[in-house]
Amino acid sequence: MPSLPAGSSEDLSLVDGRPIVKRPHTLADGRELIYYDDADTKLAPERLPDERVLDARPPTATMRQDVLTGEWISIAAARNNRVFLPPANLDPLAPQAPDNPSEVPSRYDVAVFENRSPSFGPALLEPGETPVPEDSAIGLGRSRASIGRCEVVCFSPEREGSFGSLPTSRARTVIEAWAHRTAVLSGMPGIEQVFPFENRGEQVGVTLHHPHGQIYSYPFITPRTQRLIASIDSYGPALFADILASEQAGDRMIVRGEHWSAFVPFAARWPIEVHILPHRQLPDLAATTSDERDELAVLYPRVLRALDGLYPTPTPYIAGWHQAPVHSHRDDIRLMLQITSPRRAADRLKFLAGSESAMGAFIGDVPPETTAENLRASYEREIASEETLTNE
Repeated sequence: MPSLPAGSSEDLSLVDGRPIVKRPHTLADGRELIYYDDADTKLAPERLPDERVLDARPPTATMRQDVLTGEWISIAAARNNRVFLPPANLDPLAPQAPDNPSEVPSRYDVAVFENRSPSFGPALLEPGETPVPEDSAIGLGRSRASIGRCEVVCFSPEREGSFGSLPTSRARTVIEAWAHRTAVLSGMPGIEQVFPFENRGEQVGVTLHHPHGQIYSYPFITPRTQRLIASIDSYGPALFADILASEQAGDRMIVRGEHWSAFVPFAARWPIEVHILPHRQLPDLAATTSDERDELAVLYPRVLRALDGLYPTPTPYIAGWHQAPVHSHRDDIRLMLQITSPRRAADRLKFLAGSESAMGAFIGDVPPETTAENLRASYEREIASEETLTNE
């Protein structure tokens, strides 16, 4: 069966002299699908077409302003009908099979496609339209279209796993996809911030066990980043450089590489919280070099496996790439990965109850220094285990 033409393939970064290749395609309802082939891929270049008959895409959702906080809330009713923990033979992120009309037609290494039930988009800003204002105006009944783009990033064709279980070559391909999509999405009309993230575990709301993440492209600067901007305005532009220097000299470090450092933050909100910072000012993943991406493909999965090494069963987490807004603060907001988990013991979770949910006032259950000590020990065990497997 012939492949479905949808644009030219493109060689991206070289890994050990071989390129990661981007191959764009289109799904049956017009959504964009991009395959990213590992540098050491075993796949042929051809891809099968999507021959499903699909309903029209849902209309773009609407944002409403919360008059009490000024924040914008996307009311995306179509998401209420999305797939919830389907049986393994109906995995919508696995390659299509005769009994599984999934979202990805062909076998793949890494695949990225537009979400079928997005929180933002598929509409983008039209010529002459104004973006979401950055002013502090508050008004009753204010609403706007939830323009933007939401994408799904499939880390592997396998039906179980997470980013931490990927081999280094595959992790490197996912990082390349994140960087490439960050650059592309940042150039779309009306996009103000791009956020790649992974949810792992039913305890944090995962609805698909397939190893995957998502990328949200917002039409506004998110509330968390607005608070960060206020902190930089108060402290000064050296905030991230000073955080890194302070943590590297302290006792909450987990690992310090050539380009990246991982540590438990001083005021961790969650029982398990890890931040990974680059050693130089970078606004987003698109600005990283091949060397920085190469090291991250080794260091980051090891940190995740160290989280899993804390207890007998896998640890649920949310891992999010906090990037600078597209059009502002590119020189003082530094790219940062934040990994958080509600797990406070082998059989206990931290629930966001009264103080956290109602007032946003967090109370920590575990001292950050204790978490860092436990994670360092687990990270060292992970390194020793890798060395043992290499020597066998």
